Amino acid sequence: MRKGRKVKKSPERIAENMQTESIHIHKIPAVVFGKKSERVYLYIHGQGGRKEEAETFARVACPRGWQILSMDLPEHGERREEKNSFYPWYIVPELLSVMEYVKSRWTEIGLFANSIGAWFSLLSFSGDSLKQSLFVSPVLDMSKLIADRMRLFGVSEERLAAERVIPVPFGQALSREYKEYAEKNKIVRWECPTEILYAGKDEISDRGTVEAFARKFHCGLTVWDEGEHWFHTRRQLKVLSEWAEKRIEGEKRQTDGKFPKENEGEE
Repeated sequence: MRKGRKVKKSPERIAENMQTESIHIHKIPAVVFGKKSERVYLYIHGQGGRKEEAETFARVACPRGWQILSMDLPEHGERREEKNSFYPWYIVPELLSVMEYVKSRWTEIGLFANSIGAWFSLLSFSGDSLKQSLFVSPVLDMSKLIADRMRLFGVSEERLAAERVIPVPFGQALSREYKEYAEKNKIVRWECPTEILYAGKDEISDRGTVEAFARKFHCGLTVWDEGEHWFHTRRQLKVLSEWAEKRIEGEKRQTDGKFPKENEGEE
């Protein structure tokens, strides 16, 4: 979930030297990165993303014997013409069907999720036996995030109940239905070994929520103080790749990432 500002778009094309397979899973466009393997990471992008952005992670994971399966969520990528479908009550059933496909093709499954993609994954995969989950700038408590946005924009419970949907200056409109869904579907179970990369300047997910989640579900947490919610510059993607490389190889967990300054080598 990003603020209403101009941002550099995720790549629409994949480098020619990256081995890929374009597929459809129940009409959902997806791409598989890497050579044939029994191991795969399912990649779930965030709001404003697309399946092709998984290439950055694929360049880390594929040389280590993993494939990456990345799909376009509703209203994104090849599905950007879809309307009124970027909601959890539509996305969770899709993710469940995609996971069934993954289980039919691979024997060892990991998860990589960005931003709100992490929340969709938590809703969908709490009962699955995953090898590992890697979350980047994750949205972990949607109910709290909605409450925070209501306070930010001065929207009361009574007004939201009366108007049902309220447009706001940036981000998605506030929705009573969405708020009720989040309140009824709080994350109470997550047993998968999980590593989190959190940016100190994240304007979407507050640090206290991320730290509380990490404690409750015994997650590894790396904090990059210089980073922002969306990892997209050359320097940010380098930090992400370095973090992912260590996590895939099972290196000791960190609580604070010691990375170079944000402006070193940024483009």
